[in-house]
Amino acid sequence: MIFYWLFSTTVRDAVAMRKHVYRMFCSQRDLMTPAAIQLVSNALLDLKKGLDDHVDKQMLKKYMGTLEVTANKWLRPYPHASIRENVEVLLVALAVAMAIRTFFLQPFKIPTGSMQPTLFGVTSEPDFSPSNLDFWGDRSKIEAEAKEQNKLRDDMVIPTGWARVKEWFKGNSYIHVVAQNDGTVEVGRPVKFLIFNIEQPIRIGGKPQTLWFPPDLGEQSLERRAGIDPNHFYHAGDEVIKMKVSAGDHLFVDRATYNFRKPTRGEIIVFQTAGIPEDMRLRYSIPADEFYIKRLVALPGEHVQIGNDRHLVINGQRIDAATPHFENVYGFNPDKPPHASQFSGHVNGSVAQEYGLYPNLAPLFPDDATVYNVPQDSYMVMGDNTCNSSDSRTWGSFPAKDVIGKSFFVYWPITERFGIGHWSTAQ
Repeated sequence: MIFYWLFSTTVRDAVAMRKHVYRMFCSQRDLMTPAAIQLVSNALLDLKKGLDDHVDKQMLKKYMGTLEVTANKWLRPYPHASIRENVEVLLVALAVAMAIRTFFLQPFKIPTGSMQPTLFGVTSEPDFSPSNLDFWGDRSKIEAEAKEQNKLRDDMVIPTGWARVKEWFKGNSYIHVVAQNDGTVEVGRPVKFLIFNIEQPIRIGGKPQTLWFPPDLGEQSLERRAGIDPNHFYHAGDEVIKMKVSAGDHLFVDRATYNFRKPTRGEIIVFQTAGIPEDMRLRYSIPADEFYIKRLVALPGEHVQIGNDRHLVINGQRIDAATPHFENVYGFNPDKPPHASQFSGHVNGSVAQEYGLYPNLAPLFPDDATVYNVPQDSYMVMGDNTCNSSDSRTWGSFPAKDVIGKSFFVYWPITERFGIGHWSTAQ
């Protein structure tokens, strides 16, 4: 049959015609008389038999003519048939896309940097946001970091032409706003269409200036990242905003694999925050309707410690670089202090205090002697960016049923993390 169809235009037309008439017949059958049903059925059956018997072209055209006459007599034509057909195709395509998203691959965008340098969230240069400058009351450190961010802004050269296009493929966007008149700055909320930012209004001295297609700034706002002081008075020609924004990694989440097996230690998983204990969500302002991405470190029923050497200890056994999926996490130089966005193992409370990190970084693991017992049917996860990650060191475990899937394929931006390499070697 396949060769019969492949090498004959008449056969292909007959197959398409029969399919079209049969679909209309099925949808209108309950409105037709028994005699009409019988006539259309016979015409469809004759054409099908002709196709199955590989009759010659003339006989096939005869069957097609009979079917056409019968269908025109007994079937009602659809109004706006071409529109209807296009809508049907669109609905089928949407249904297929939703099925793939629900059962196989779901797109996911990483907003924060808790998994850096394995997977990146949205970052910027400069970055004056509180999360970047918060040194917990140490004024000298805050001023030193702010000075460094100002230098990054002043030294930045915004590329043009082909260089700008190449930067875009790497996920880098540039924002440059120069005051057109004197005055203070007001930044409005971006106007969105679906998930896209279309424009963002800015007023300088009361005069509107529109920023078209601003990039996604993650959990921070434009004014926070750019360090805009609403009380600062700008003069015409002053640079108000000059920054480079790097998009967070966009990836596909594999939703199929865990239907056939359970997650294993070291895999990067995506899970719902709804299962995090409510008191912890309220205490640390964690929404109940978000998805987090972290590395799975402990399984149901295990006993977990974090040593002062920045290594996990599971059921009394130390996890190190020889453990599958932890090659990079524990491949750090132990003589160097832990650093944000670098592989530095896992930090407990006493180590955080020793190196002047966020003092409440690991409240459930204040020292190396503290043991956390993972409940049955629950998991513990930690971010690879151990100096800047809200994870199970803070809010504990969560139910295994809340796992959505595993990180699978980074499809944007086009960087060294593109593809599946982030989980084949870095997990």
